[in-house]
Amino acid sequence: MFAIVEIQGQQFAVEPDQKICVLNIADAKVGDELTFDKVLLVNNEGAITVGTPVVAGAKVVAEVSQVEVRGKKIKVFHKIRRKGFDKLIGSRQHFTEVLIKSIVA
Repeated sequence: MFAIVEIQGQQFAVEPDQKICVLNIADAKVGDELTFDKVLLVNNEGAITVGTPVVAGAKVVAEVSQVEVRGKKIKVFHKIRRKGFDKLIGSRQHFTEVLIKSIVA
C-alpha cells in the first residue's frame, strides 16, 4: 500500500514504515504525531483511488523522528567576466525527518 500525499506544497510517495525528510515544520518536537489530510492518490494492493483533488476520508499518520536535520550543502558561484569578481556562497536547508506510521483510506 502506498499513497501520494502533499506536505507543505511538496508531493511525496509514501509507504508505511518509511522515513522522509520534509521542509522544516515549525512547532514539531520529537515524538509528535502528525496527520496529513491532503492525500492525492491511494494504491491499496492494486485498487487505485485518485482524488479530485483529494481522496475523501484518506489521511496519512506520521511521527516526528528528528527535528532540524540539515540537508546537503548547495554551493552558488557568481562571477563577472574580466572584472576580477567572483563570490562563492553555500547554504544548507533545514528539514524535519518524519516516520510514516500508517495510511488510512
